[in-house]
Amino acid sequence: MLKTLDEKLARIHADRGCRDFILADAKDADMAFGLSAPGKSPEHHAEEGRFRTLDEYRHIIREIVAQGLVDIMLMSASTNEVLTIRERIFDSSPITPAVRANDTTDIWLAGGGLGVYDRQPSRPFRTATLDHIMCGKATCDPSERGMGADLGLYSVTFNNDTEADLRALEAYRAFRLEAEAKGFRHFLEVFSPNAPGENAPTDVGRFVNDHIVRALAGVTNRGRPLFLKIPYFGPRAMEALVRYDSSLVVGILGGSAGTTSDAFHMLWEAKKYGARVALYGRKINHAEDQLTFIRYLRWVADDQIEPAEAVRAYHNDLRKLGIQPHRKLDDDMQRTVGASSYSGRADAPTPNARPQTESSAENDKAAAVRAPRVTMSTWRTPDEDPDFNRLTPTEKAKYNLERWKRILG
Repeated sequence: MLKTLDEKLARIHADRGCRDFILADAKDADMAFGLSAPGKSPEHHAEEGRFRTLDEYRHIIREIVAQGLVDIMLMSASTNEVLTIRERIFDSSPITPAVRANDTTDIWLAGGGLGVYDRQPSRPFRTATLDHIMCGKATCDPSERGMGADLGLYSVTFNNDTEADLRALEAYRAFRLEAEAKGFRHFLEVFSPNAPGENAPTDVGRFVNDHIVRALAGVTNRGRPLFLKIPYFGPRAMEALVRYDSSLVVGILGGSAGTTSDAFHMLWEAKKYGARVALYGRKINHAEDQLTFIRYLRWVADDQIEPAEAVRAYHNDLRKLGIQPHRKLDDDMQRTVGASSYSGRADAPTPNARPQTESSAENDKAAAVRAPRVTMSTWRTPDEDPDFNRLTPTEKAKYNLERWKRILG
């Protein structure tokens, strides 16, 4: 069956001014969060901390695939084996199955929020093998490579550290060569530095952009990613990357759940400044009703509705469905501070990261609420990071518990 991903990519490459937009649901969180990956159970009570089961998580994937509004369904290799290889749910679907092809240490977020891997420099690692993704076993015969997914996400985090970044690039090169030999396509995810220490770049958007184009300059067409998945750093950084190389299809990642307005407005604005893909994980998974939420994402992506109108309409639909929203409408219309790391931590402001454009007033307002790093004694909001060097073990445990609650929405 023809896949909308392939059709849209063809049109985007043929006409950079086309309005096609690719939407992906990232249901690969079981490779990062552990038991909490499927999200809160509908029967969840705050004092219980109950989560959906993996079976329930996969059932939601089946429903979203049946709906047919996203273009890509990103999964773990184990879920891909169940749904793509065994159940064949994508055979008659316009949706393309994809698998997280590597799990770098900065997405190791198991441990109930008390883990520290995301605060240590990212190191490359791959649990899944390409053959297991493509056919479900260690070695595929050529005729078996179409059984599973032939598209994967490969993730890299640059930390402005020569040795750490060299390891990341060497691992990416080995992956690209294997993928090309086996007919496996990929898209490239690049996070903000997760633990740069004293070498933190002052302009993270420029730093990430420069590393992307430098890393890909030595890669010919057969080995290049289909598109990029990066944090949305604002119009200036997006425009600069899109303008630099017209062959790059740039996509944004969703980050932490945030408000409904966060999800709709970020997609709308990113598209306005050149993005052509959005990959939302927690923003979809923590929605009150995922199918309804995706329908409005699709309409925003296809220029059929404005973000604010979509938030109001979404709440109206929740009322008709008898579903209690997480927030009152006025609160859900607000935009909050985003994050550019998988862990969901908000980043410190980056100088000159936002341009002076027609939307600069809104951008500056959003930037103004970002707080610098503070100590525990002045820590007031969930988006602030304390100075861990000055915290006691008890304070560190308290902070991490609060961060975990924030990650889960």
